[in-house]
Amino acid sequence: MSLDFGPAVGLSCRECGARYPLGPSFACLECFGPLEAAYDFGTVTRAQIESGPANIWRYRALLPVPTDVTEKPNMNPGWTKLVKAGNLGKALGLKSLHVKDDSGNPTHSFKDRVVAMAVEAARNFGFHTLSCSSTGNLAGAVTAAAARAGLDACVFIPADLEAAKIAMARVFGGRLIAIDGTYDEVNRFCSELIGDPMGDKWGFVNVNLRPYYAEGSKTLAYEIAEQLGWRLPEQIVIPIASGSQLTKIDKGFKELIRLGLVEDTPYKIFGAQAEGCSPVSAAYKAGHDVVQPVKPDTIAKSLAIGNPADGPYVLDIARRTGGGVEDVTDAEIVAAIKLLASTEGIFAETAGGVTVGVLKKLAESGRLDPEAETVVLNTGDGLKTLDAISDDAAPTAVIRPSLDAFRATV
Repeated sequence: MSLDFGPAVGLSCRECGARYPLGPSFACLECFGPLEAAYDFGTVTRAQIESGPANIWRYRALLPVPTDVTEKPNMNPGWTKLVKAGNLGKALGLKSLHVKDDSGNPTHSFKDRVVAMAVEAARNFGFHTLSCSSTGNLAGAVTAAAARAGLDACVFIPADLEAAKIAMARVFGGRLIAIDGTYDEVNRFCSELIGDPMGDKWGFVNVNLRPYYAEGSKTLAYEIAEQLGWRLPEQIVIPIASGSQLTKIDKGFKELIRLGLVEDTPYKIFGAQAEGCSPVSAAYKAGHDVVQPVKPDTIAKSLAIGNPADGPYVLDIARRTGGGVEDVTDAEIVAAIKLLASTEGIFAETAGGVTVGVLKKLAESGRLDPEAETVVLNTGDGLKTLDAISDDAAPTAVIRPSLDAFRATV
């Protein structure tokens, strides 16, 4: 079978450095560490990137995808807005604040980026079914991408997800299987299914296709840098679910530096969690290198991963860059959703409430430099998590159709 993964030349263990050929593998046979794509980039220029399409494929020279990726049916996510958030910045005392708003992707979350990578890997390996374990957004991204690519889909979710996310995942077709358990239990089930004949020729985007899938998060780093005028932000706040997004954004920044596409300037990375599922934040605050698993209990269901695979790597990055990891309560999440909406007109889902809530907490405690260029991520659309603000789901007044009735409300 001839494989075309562009600049990717193999897989490398993040722990011991062992090398493997490109394939649907995700764990090192030597030390069981995670595998990730290894590259031979060659020369990549700003002009080459800028001449590409207004989606993630403008960075195809930096991604594990076929050279002809733009000619195949895909959701073509990315190139979402980097919003200059002056009103929110003023409210928080931050001079230069931007919101990277990934709610503008095809299924309204950043998951479209990573799934786009997985689709191309599935095609390369001759898989006929796309699958995943999901806290919600990924399920919709997978079923949509599979429909577009002409693949079957079968996705697995915890049974207590938000109704809007379940409806979105179902509308694109395929099978949606709810499991009575936490996300971590759903994920373990999927790992078992990979070794069963029922899972033959299935691409589990966040398991056996994970080395390719995870690279999609790097495109957030690339876009932020390019949209800032080919420079790195000085401070960035990123949500933590598995922790992969944060680690890959750091990887993307380092690749841009190594290739000479941006100046090598310092940046601080801050991770954000909900208090009801904050194992990485707890480890960071305690000075630990090991992340103790927890049972999630938070309205931020898209971040409700109690045993985050990349947790230890998040700790390393937060400490190396001089950033940190913080958490916020469910009440602070809701308040942050409303703050972002009322200042910038951006309606974030609960994960965005977590990042903005942590941003606010960091700013008020003096852990952010108020003069530094700062970016905060919103990774999904608030229409998916309407229950979080259900207390506001009523008009401010109900009146008769007359001016006198309206005057009485003023």
